[in-house]
Amino acid sequence: MNLIVTPGEAFAVVRPEGRLTATSVPRLKKAVDELVGHGTTRIVVDLSGTDFVDSSGLGALIGGLKSARLAGGDLRIAAATEPVRRVLKLTNLDRVLRDHPTPESAFDGD
Repeated sequence: MNLIVTPGEAFAVVRPEGRLTATSVPRLKKAVDELVGHGTTRIVVDLSGTDFVDSSGLGALIGGLKSARLAGGDLRIAAATEPVRRVLKLTNLDRVLRDHPTPESAFDGD
């Protein structure tokens, strides 16, 4: 899995590409932890390049959400692919991690 981190003024974008599974989760966790640790607490995980997510990946997203919120920010997801949306819906995590059409729209109005 490739992981692209794009810092921005209003929020940072983390874009995992490929499969978000137990083997790739540590990289995502590290990226989110580093962003939060450096004061970037508004994070969008762009899932447009993620073709599969397992329970470890879901756990990493929820862990990142918790870390960001504890630091006074938020973690949101954007552009989830259909396979990822199905997993979110099956686990009811689509209620906690609402999918936004684009990374730019994730914090619109905030």
